[in-house]
Amino acid sequence: MTSVLIVSSQSLQRLGLRMLLTDQPDLTVSGEATTGAEAVRMSAALRPDVVLLDGRVQDTDGIDVIRRITHPPAFAASPGLSEAAARPPRVLVLTPDTHEQHAYAGLRAGAGGFVLESAAPEELVAAIRVVAVGDAVITPNLTRALIDTVRQQQPVRPATTGVGLDTLTERERDVLTAIASGWSNAEIAARLSIAPTTVKSHVSHILAKIGARARVHAVVFAYETGLVRPAA
Repeated sequence: MTSVLIVSSQSLQRLGLRMLLTDQPDLTVSGEATTGAEAVRMSAALRPDVVLLDGRVQDTDGIDVIRRITHPPAFAASPGLSEAAARPPRVLVLTPDTHEQHAYAGLRAGAGGFVLESAAPEELVAAIRVVAVGDAVITPNLTRALIDTVRQQQPVRPATTGVGLDTLTERERDVLTAIASGWSNAEIAARLSIAPTTVKSHVSHILAKIGARARVHAVVFAYETGLVRPAA
């Protein structure tokens, strides 16, 4: 059973989301928060699997809320917890648009994905399930926009993960460079003359080594470590 904390300042939205989620056999609503600060407190107390965050929460900086939920010191410091219980919640952001700068900042802060408010109910439910298992939910169009945004960041900053390029093999660096260039698995396989299944394996190893949730996080890592340089 996947537990979800709903965060929205709009009572009708909270009610609608609760009705939608409680109707799913594998989802349960652990609580509701109306502000970002309340969301941080409740996520630490309730330990939900997913925090469904309305991106328009205005009482505090939304990016800071994402960071505090996904990187709480209390989780790491709590002894005697199972691996699942000690894991910080995943954050799925409900957003009225796909502004790439905000999405980029949210991903760097630890968000697991973004879903448009106009998404169909089944799309939102599917997104919660995907984020709950550690994958990311980002539309193809937003992925492309994010890649372009990361490329334009100046100057290149040191990676914030504490992981360096020396953790990757030479072939993994080749694959990561290709990912940061926006290539699909099929394109990487063709250009590097390797099997698509081998590419998929390399991608999985890269994400695991750098602690990334999805390809777009790997793109950020590639640019911030200097493996790939932003366009002039």
